[in-house]
Amino acid sequence: MSLQGINGLKLQNYQPLRDVVFEHLRNSIINGELKPGERLMEVQLAEHLGVSRTPVREAIRKLELEGLVVMVPRKGAYVADVSIKDILDVLEVRSVLEGLAAYLAAERMTEEELEELELISYHFKRCIENGNTEGMVEKDMQFHDRIFKSTRNAKLIQIAQSFQEQVQRFRITYFSEYNKPKDLLVEHQAILEAIANRDAVAAQQVAQQHIDSLENNIVTLANKNAGK
Repeated sequence: MSLQGINGLKLQNYQPLRDVVFEHLRNSIINGELKPGERLMEVQLAEHLGVSRTPVREAIRKLELEGLVVMVPRKGAYVADVSIKDILDVLEVRSVLEGLAAYLAAERMTEEELEELELISYHFKRCIENGNTEGMVEKDMQFHDRIFKSTRNAKLIQIAQSFQEQVQRFRITYFSEYNKPKDLLVEHQAILEAIANRDAVAAQQVAQQHIDSLENNIVTLANKNAGK
């Protein structure tokens, strides 16, 4: 197990140590610092984080309950894989959510929020031009989050956030392997323009098409990798 990508532990006085370790490891998995299939060794993690093995062990057990870690008999704990089926299931629901969010955003987004969305799109373009994969992941997340928040629908935002972990985990892999990021920029721009034109129906359509396109590309990538 390589721990080079894991940042140091930030202790919070108001949180029990086991919770701090849990959240730290959880974020490391979601953000791709700990990769699918990577083994989690208690001793090594405890030494790296500067804690005893007990909070690490408790954190790993809790991560297993959340499905982020799997325990293999006689081998230990491993970061859970994200299956293609899991991703496609999430995107199937996400397509509907994104469409509704774009529809509502076209009706409710303020001019200030629209300017912010345009700025995010601009920085997304710059990240593509510079080959900045980490930046692309971040700006893609910000782009979609801005649209959801502008709906002013707390329940919709809450439901979307419940999918955020799964979406973020495959975002990193997707942007690392997908070789046509400019297509995503074109799709983002279509969503942005529909919202700016206050065309709710068009915004819903292009937002859903964007997610459907992701589904198709992921299947293509999966088939390509399976053939290697």
